[in-house]
Amino acid sequence: MVVRRDLSKKLGWPLGAVVAQACHACVAALHAYCGDPLVRAYLDESSGALDAMHKVVLGVKNEGQLRKLARGLSDAGIDHRLWVEQPENAAVSLATKPYPRRAFAVPDKKAVAAGTAAPAAPGIVQLRKLNLLR
Repeated sequence: MVVRRDLSKKLGWPLGAVVAQACHACVAALHAYCGDPLVRAYLDESSGALDAMHKVVLGVKNEGQLRKLARGLSDAGIDHRLWVEQPENAAVSLATKPYPRRAFAVPDKKAVAAGTAAPAAPGIVQLRKLNLLR
C-alpha cells in the first residue's frame, strides 16, 4: 500500500486519519479483486494465510506522485485501487491486490551483471522507468 506523506507532514492530518485512508484502499482492493485466485489464497483461513498476512507500506511525497504511480501500475497491468477521498476528490492512498513478493522482486545488480538473474517482472521495469521504484 502507498500513502501520501504530505497528509500528515504538510496538511496536519492526524495519524488515525491517514491510517484510515490506507485501510480504505486495502479494503477496496480486496473487494475489487475478491474473485482473483491470489486474493482468495491471501484470505484463506484453512491454510493459515489469514493469520500470516504481510503488507508493505510505502510513501509518496504528494497527490501528484500518487496519481503518477497509479497510472504506472495501470500501464504495467498491476491490479490496484486508488482511494480518492470525497467530497474533496483527493487521491490519498493506493493498494495493490495481494501479490506474491516475487512479483515485485528487483533483481540483484551483481546477478544481473553476471547474467544469472531472472529478469524483472514487466511491472517493475515500467515502474523503474517512471522513477517510482529504484
